[in-house]
Amino acid sequence: MENKVFKTNINCASCVQKVTETLDGLVGEDNWSVDTDIPIKLLTVENENISADAIIAALKEIGYRADVL
Repeated sequence: MENKVFKTNINCASCVQKVTETLDGLVGEDNWSVDTDIPIKLLTVENENISADAIIAALKEIGYRADVL
């Protein structure tokens, strides 16, 4: 399965909670993770059926930023 990796502003556990419903609905539960322990806050998505643009747009809609790495 293809991984998509994004630099985000999902900074903490509270932010992860806020994006969970959106990302679970978009790419499926357990198909994404955010590493908030590193400065660039990496979001990794494992889903071939959704475009990077769709993920970026969904996050933007709920107030978060994501840039493809």
